[in-house]
Amino acid sequence: MESALVVGGTRFIGRHLVEELLAHDYSVTTFNRGKHDDPFADDDRVHHVQGDRTDRKALLTAKREVEPDAVFDCVAYKPREVEHAIDVFGGVDAYVYVSSGSAYAADDVPKREGETELENCTAEQATDDSMATYGPRKAAGDRIVFQAAERGVNAMSVRPTVVYGPHDYTERLAYWVDRVAEHDEVVVPGDGTNLWQRVYVEDVASGLRLVAEEGTPGEAYNLGDRNAVTLDRTLDLIADALGTDVERVYTSPRELDIVDLEPTDFPLYRDYPHLLDTTKVEELGWESTPVEAAMDRTVAAHREHGRTGEEEGPGREDEQRLVDVLGTV
Repeated sequence: MESALVVGGTRFIGRHLVEELLAHDYSVTTFNRGKHDDPFADDDRVHHVQGDRTDRKALLTAKREVEPDAVFDCVAYKPREVEHAIDVFGGVDAYVYVSSGSAYAADDVPKREGETELENCTAEQATDDSMATYGPRKAAGDRIVFQAAERGVNAMSVRPTVVYGPHDYTERLAYWVDRVAEHDEVVVPGDGTNLWQRVYVEDVASGLRLVAEEGTPGEAYNLGDRNAVTLDRTLDLIADALGTDVERVYTSPRELDIVDLEPTDFPLYRDYPHLLDTTKVEELGWESTPVEAAMDRTVAAHREHGRTGEEEGPGREDEQRLVDVLGTV
C-alpha cells in the first residue's frame, strides 16, 4: 500500500498515525472539518481534504480526490458513521476502524478478541453522544466491520485501551503528572492497586499501520501496553520522570465521602481490573514501548505544553481539606 487517508489526523491518535505513516513512506491525506490547528499545515508531504465525516457526500469527495489504498477511521463515534464510511470506501485494500477496549461488556481478565462478550447497543444508544454509551456505540461499529468483511470488504477493527502520550487533549494522565510535579502529597483513591491498562499513543499508531498491512479482514485487534501498571506504579513512573518523590494519602470511599468525593472522581481509576490480551496484534509483529520510556516522553510533553488536567479530577482544595482532616484523626 502506498496511499492512506486518515479520517481525523490533527489532534491525538490521528496526529501520531500521520507521523507513523509518513515514516513508512506513505502518501498521506487527512480528512476533517478543519476546526483544530493542523500540525501538518506547512508539511508538503500531507494533503488535506476538508469536510464533515458525518456527511456522506463529503466522504465521497475525499475518496474521488485521493483514491486511497488504506483508510484509517479515527473519529467514528456512531454506528451509522461506520456504515457510511464502509459504503464509501468498501473497495480499498484496508479499512481500519478505531474501536475501543470499552466495547467489551464482560469483566474478563484479560479481555480477548472473539471470546469476551461485547456491549449491546440499542437504537437509542446508537444516536447518543454521552460517554455512558461510548462502549456500546464502539461495539456496534465493530459488528458493522465484521458484517462488511463477510461481504468481501477488507475491514478490520482495532481496540486500544486508554491511550496516553504527547498531545493527549483528554488530560487524564496530565492530572496525575501535575499533582506529582506540584505537590508533596497526592490523594490516591483506594490503596493504589487498581489496574486500568493503558497504551502509548505511538504504539497505537504503529498498531493501526500493521493491522492495515498484515491484518485479516473481519478481525479485531486489542492494543495495550505489554506491562500494565497500577495507579501506584503510575505515580512512581511519573515521579521518576520528574526526578522527584511523592507521598501518597491512600483513601477509602468512606474517607473520600468526608469531602463529597468518590473514587471514580479521580481520572484513571476503576474498581475492577481492565486488561486486554494483545497476543493477536503481537503476532503481526507489533511491540509496545517500555512503560518507562513512554512515561518519560509523556511527562515531558505535558509539562512543556502546560497540561494540568485540572478539569479531569477533584480540585486541590478538596484534596487538601481531606488531607487536613485525616491528619487530625
